[in-house]
Amino acid sequence: MTLFLIITTCILVLIVLYFLMIMPRMLGRPDISPFLEWMYAHRGFHDNTGDAPENSLLAFQRAVEMGFGIELDVQMSKDKIPVVFHDYTLERVCGVEGKVCERTLAELKELTLYGSKQRIPSLEEALRLVDGKVPLIVELKIEATDISVCPAADKLLSDYGGMYCIESFHPAGILWYRIRRKKVVRGQLADAFHKEGKYAGPLYFWLENLLFNWLGKPDFVAFNHKYPKMYSLSLCRELYSCTMAAWTIKSEEELQAAEKYFDIFIFDSFMPKRQGSGQ
Repeated sequence: MTLFLIITTCILVLIVLYFLMIMPRMLGRPDISPFLEWMYAHRGFHDNTGDAPENSLLAFQRAVEMGFGIELDVQMSKDKIPVVFHDYTLERVCGVEGKVCERTLAELKELTLYGSKQRIPSLEEALRLVDGKVPLIVELKIEATDISVCPAADKLLSDYGGMYCIESFHPAGILWYRIRRKKVVRGQLADAFHKEGKYAGPLYFWLENLLFNWLGKPDFVAFNHKYPKMYSLSLCRELYSCTMAAWTIKSEEELQAAEKYFDIFIFDSFMPKRQGSGQ
């Protein structure tokens, strides 16, 4: 075999591997169409300068009243209870140092969100409030290799009567659901990390190019709406007909621009003209 043939064969193998690596779930896909009928309020219909800050029960209540689905974040307290909170650290939202996982639920309940009267809710409290009235997009916050939030959240979600799906930046969380809860709609979160200048390195290169899709086999990809033409994202959309979720839309103009590329829309900081199921 000549050197040319060897090189050509290697290139073809790499191309095939790439297409296999970015492939989402193709067989046995669950019906995701009911999720497409809704707009999703990012961390609830919140106002961090008012009385209903992000990921608060009041923000969730307002989303329900307005007919919006809800995107929320779940991570673990020190005593292994799933709580609804976005950052791993408490400083931005609660004004104190330390991490969520370093405090028990009781200790977290002593803190307030952005100085309001609202406190950090448990996932159980959030599910009880929403009570199936609107669909949920549950983001599983997984730091390093600790995936304990997956079985803990799943224990509550499995008994929940409402419509929900899960998503995570961490491929291990998506893999957990692929293995143990095949019927639950699952999504791979990603961003154009290098373009955003937030993170760098091989891991984030793989994440932004969806090269972990082979592991979790997601039903949808949730991506930063500012980068709809990322190559792997476009291939998943056009070649594999993968459902696309856009985060986080912050104006009617951004929503209109995103509608060409995305199917599900997570919004923040404005009131969309399109509301609720079928509205």
